[in-house]
Amino acid sequence: MNSHVPASLATLALVALTTLPHSATLPLTPGVFPSNARPYGQSYAEWSASWWTFCMEHPVVGHPFLDDGQFDVTTGQSGNVWFLAAPFGTHTRTVTIPRGTALCVGLLNAEWSSLEPVSVAPPTYSSDPAVLEAIATSTADFITNVTCTLDGVGVDNIDDYRVVSPQFSFTAPDPWIFSAPDVLTGPGTAVADGYFVILRPLSVGQHVLHYSGEFDFGGGALFPLDMTYTINVQ
Repeated sequence: MNSHVPASLATLALVALTTLPHSATLPLTPGVFPSNARPYGQSYAEWSASWWTFCMEHPVVGHPFLDDGQFDVTTGQSGNVWFLAAPFGTHTRTVTIPRGTALCVGLLNAEWSSLEPVSVAPPTYSSDPAVLEAIATSTADFITNVTCTLDGVGVDNIDDYRVVSPQFSFTAPDPWIFSAPDVLTGPGTAVADGYFVILRPLSVGQHVLHYSGEFDFGGGALFPLDMTYTINVQ
């Protein structure tokens, strides 16, 4: 047996790991799809569009962005991937999901849509994806201190999980979660920018997902988020 073969293979493996881009290495966080993966046939950017479509079309009552006591994790969910979101502030939720279900989690994110005015007095609107992306990205640039842990293990290199969505279509209900003066309802398009993690199907039992961060617009305009989900898988 050639004793040099194992050493050579080990050297090649070490060289490969140290020369490949970080995103091309093996996943570093157990239970989390790496940022360059395509879970269930979609990239992270595409899943971010699916997450936002779910959130944009969700009725106001029981919306995951709100702490109104009527939140039901099963509302609007189907298929192999479910969506988790959170209100600003510090909150805890306990949810039950079926075994074999992956979770697409929006950590902190921003969007802009053709239903929201790009200027006021008089309000004007745009469906140009470059315009919508510029507003979403300029807002997401104020996101700081993003963290995420699953069962106490932190997600490595969290900045790798910031993605810009493709332009996507949705239909806003009336009332809408973003209802405000000059904000429209009905069919629209949007682009989003922000942080996401997609959890692989968790083992049966209890798991704890925690994430936090804030929008820091300066001058005391701070919008923190600190969310803990206790997830029971059955």
